Amino acid sequence: MPLEGSTTHEVFNQTPPLVDVNFAALDQPLLGALDAFGVKGDATHLAKQGAMLGTAAHLELARLANENPPKLKIFDARGLRQDLVEFHPAYHELMRRSMEAGLASSTFESLPADRVLTNGKLHGKGHVARSALHYLMSGVEAGHLCPVTMTHAGSAALASAPTHLKALMPLIASRVYDASFRPFWEKRGITLGMGMTEKQGGSDVRANTTRARQIAGDEYEITGHKWFLSAPMCDAFLVLAQAVGGLTCFLMPRFRPDGALNGLHLQRLKDKLGNRSNASSEVEFVKAFAWRIGPEGRGVQTIIEMVQLTRLDCISSSAGLMRMGLALAMHHARHRSAFQRKLVQQPAMRMTLADLALSAEAAIAVALRLAQAFDRSEKEPVQAAYARLITPAIKFAICKSAPGFLYEAMECLGGNGYVEESPLPRLYREAPVNAIWEGSGNIMALDVLRAARRDREATRTVLAELARQTHDLPEADRLVERIKAFIAQDEAQGSARALTLDLAALASAAALAQCAPHALTEAFARTRFHRAHELFGANELDEECEQLLERALPAS
Repeated sequence: MPLEGSTTHEVFNQTPPLVDVNFAALDQPLLGALDAFGVKGDATHLAKQGAMLGTAAHLELARLANENPPKLKIFDARGLRQDLVEFHPAYHELMRRSMEAGLASSTFESLPADRVLTNGKLHGKGHVARSALHYLMSGVEAGHLCPVTMTHAGSAALASAPTHLKALMPLIASRVYDASFRPFWEKRGITLGMGMTEKQGGSDVRANTTRARQIAGDEYEITGHKWFLSAPMCDAFLVLAQAVGGLTCFLMPRFRPDGALNGLHLQRLKDKLGNRSNASSEVEFVKAFAWRIGPEGRGVQTIIEMVQLTRLDCISSSAGLMRMGLALAMHHARHRSAFQRKLVQQPAMRMTLADLALSAEAAIAVALRLAQAFDRSEKEPVQAAYARLITPAIKFAICKSAPGFLYEAMECLGGNGYVEESPLPRLYREAPVNAIWEGSGNIMALDVLRAARRDREATRTVLAELARQTHDLPEADRLVERIKAFIAQDEAQGSARALTLDLAALASAAALAQCAPHALTEAFARTRFHRAHELFGANELDEECEQLLERALPAS
């Protein structure tokens, strides 16, 4: 009881923090998808990580890293350039744990050295397990995963320069996070960043004006700028610049081969909506040393191998953010009372939460199904075709839906979800970056259209498989025919978004059909194939409601 005269009220009916839980064990849709699309043993490893991620101590690291954003230290005390980015210790601890867990290297470690490269491409295994872990970690703290993602994906671009890949892969695969500021060849572990975007071009990287001058062999000097240099604290960067032969990919280290600081002059850190724990910068290149990666004029083709992997991470990250938002909303609804009943017992709230849960189920199902295609694409052409066609479709659909999803989850908590003591504002601010980074919505929709038309036979094969997996769902046949009609249009660019949403819905239903209860797969088809109700809670899910809520967060 409060002391007389000391307070005006007693604190009660407040939701306890969602801490010291196993985020993997509580996620039945994740475990079902992992069982369907992964391999034996994946769930055991994930459960260990899930327990660590759910501790109060780890969640506190996420808060501290975001409330103490990085600072740019351009000069040292003597006035000499150092172009250093300084981070809070919580950020470094998050990086250490993620690198140690293998998020930058696990898909390549299981392969013998002579099998990492096949036909000039880097092939990995275990993308399903890695995507599942990336999904869990993103829900806790997504910002620090930017350099982790680029380090993992950058290896694919380095496949175009086998000598450099051979030199760097042991440092990438070491699982050691070394934050010291020194040449990468003196370190036990490294991180890779990326710089493609320029002021005048944005997504149109062929409009880049940064120039590369050959010094000798594959060594060049680069002069120009990047409007976004992702994770400027990294040890080296994959950048695009115009060489004599055209737009070319380069690997630019922070230090020159002689040990001197390279000519990367950081101008300022971007003041971003979200992604606050991670640094993004503007940079000027002043005769910066770099090695050419791949032939001159083939820069886009070289870096696209990296982009495909980063897009997969955008998908799993958005799904992870959605999952955490749903878990927080469910946790609140199970503990908070209003009008003499728990919120989770209120019909309108139950319908809203069930609708959110259905979208979250579909997101993790199709994300891991897509990761499975990445695992199988080397030996199975149909899986490679699936990955080419479905990756941009799912990135469009999931990444664009995440902000609205998280707003709805925030509203489930009312005012408590809107204040910064709640993780939901951070999740909400984080969500848009995945839809913008690595190709915004229209770029993704046009990529779907190009992929569908570039290899029409492969597209027909993928659609036939999706149709087979969804044949018993309501309106599936009509949806397939609508997709085919969109692809066949002479002027289809204006319909590219509609095509992409339809294809994403079909692929999501097909993934659910392989890992979720049939009633939930049918509910997804019934409520998503027409896109009739875009606001959560407006779809009829009465019969499936209890099952969706229990799978989203089991009642204790």
